[in-house]
Amino acid sequence: MALKPGDSFPNDVIFQHIPWTEEKGDITSCGIPVPYNASKEWADKKVVLFSVPGAFTPTCSVNHVPGYIKNLPQLKEKGVQVVAVLASNDPFVMSAWGKANKVTGDDFLFLSDPDAKFSDSLGWASGGRTGRYAIVIDHGKVTYAQIETKKGAVEVSGAEAVLAHL
Repeated sequence: MALKPGDSFPNDVIFQHIPWTEEKGDITSCGIPVPYNASKEWADKKVVLFSVPGAFTPTCSVNHVPGYIKNLPQLKEKGVQVVAVLASNDPFVMSAWGKANKVTGDDFLFLSDPDAKFSDSLGWASGGRTGRYAIVIDHGKVTYAQIETKKGAVEVSGAEAVLAHL
């Protein structure tokens, strides 16, 4: 069932993640995937989670992720503590995508939704891939949740749309 403003973020959401470290900062270096308990990690934070159909794909790489990177300071000014991009790609691909975008640290995460399990639970997946959507979670409560309905569009899930609703 899709999330909507006022809903509680589910308490059993676990993604896969490879934490960025300086010693594994090169794009050809592989870290070790670890479970990332989003429900626990985000329970007391303001978070923007946006999802894309696939890492390194045209709209995602040219428009969606760069918009969030560019607007990260404005999101922080609005109290956002974590920005996370989600795709059904494996955690190694997501880690490499973060490195390719020169994203470091733990305030912008590249997370894997294996088999689009979380996205599918929302009804926001298709063919084993995550949909293109954005969710704002404020201390466990959803305050914004929108999915794109037009292929290749970044209208309701982009950084500018999310900023307008913070």
